Amino acid sequence: MATGTLPDAGQILNSLINSILLLDKDLAIHYSNPAAQQLLAQSSRKLSGTPLPELLGYFSLNLDLMRESLDSGQGFTDNEVTLVVDGKAHIMSITAQRIQNDFILMEMAPMDNQRRLSQEQLQHAQQQAARDLVRGLAHEIKNPLGGLRGAAQLLSKALPDPALMEYTKVIIEQADRLRNLVDRLLGPQQPGLHVTQSIHQVAERVFQLVSLEKADNVTLVRDYDPSLPELMHDPDQIEQVLLNITRNALQALGAEGGTITIRTRTAFQLTLHGVRYRLVARIDIEDDGPGVPAHLQDTLFYPMVSGREGGTGLGLSIARNLIDQHSGKIEFNSWPGHTEFSVYLPIRQ
Repeated sequence: MATGTLPDAGQILNSLINSILLLDKDLAIHYSNPAAQQLLAQSSRKLSGTPLPELLGYFSLNLDLMRESLDSGQGFTDNEVTLVVDGKAHIMSITAQRIQNDFILMEMAPMDNQRRLSQEQLQHAQQQAARDLVRGLAHEIKNPLGGLRGAAQLLSKALPDPALMEYTKVIIEQADRLRNLVDRLLGPQQPGLHVTQSIHQVAERVFQLVSLEKADNVTLVRDYDPSLPELMHDPDQIEQVLLNITRNALQALGAEGGTITIRTRTAFQLTLHGVRYRLVARIDIEDDGPGVPAHLQDTLFYPMVSGREGGTGLGLSIARNLIDQHSGKIEFNSWPGHTEFSVYLPIRQ
């Protein structure tokens, strides 16, 4: 049985690996443990008296909802909160409880890697189910569409008045447009031609293409890692992925303009689709536009989901499908003023 003096509350809080903050009703910090100081990159003295939101470049926590919950006498929990410190995003699980004298005790724990992996697997399964549903519907549409087009062709040959053929021409053109849309929904049906070469060849083609499309107030930046090893991939398919993402960034910047950065890096010891790889190529497309709207972030890779008026919502769905075929993954982080899509491709050695 242990003997001796029990540690006091301060010693216990200081030893925790989770971040602990004591906040007043205005969310000003009155206490921070060492883990919180490390997370927020500030000393205890600098943190004291500073409102928590002022320290963060972005904080996705719904503060009004938290206050409403605490005012009702309930605790508050949000299992996936994004906070940005010095340009770096952290995904945290946050719990808060009101204690005496109207203070708020907040605990911030980094999202467990296993939980994140489970969420990624669940999200992937949901997106695969959505793709399967769309493909099933697409096949059901293609059959009557072919019959409709064929009937219009026969009708155009039988019509005596050439002026009436304009109507059958419209039917044929619209049927072709719908078939093209259905084919895009289905995505590539055959595996691509994979070659081993530098991913920078693809990145540079995308850079050159977008350079021709961009407005003068948009700056394109290359940031390539020259040490990135070659990897096996289908250049045409990966070009389509990166081009879709970069064009989305270009459209997101709009008339205001801004900066788009194409960046490559080597990542180490990553798990992709249940397989651990020692080396992984990471390609980032970053822009400083308005960010992805919060209500779209959970479904952004679903077919037919678009944040742009007139958009088909197919670009990112197709991109994810192509990256899945490469045993890779695609993810993004976004908040106002910053969006970064990251493509991960395994380097097999």
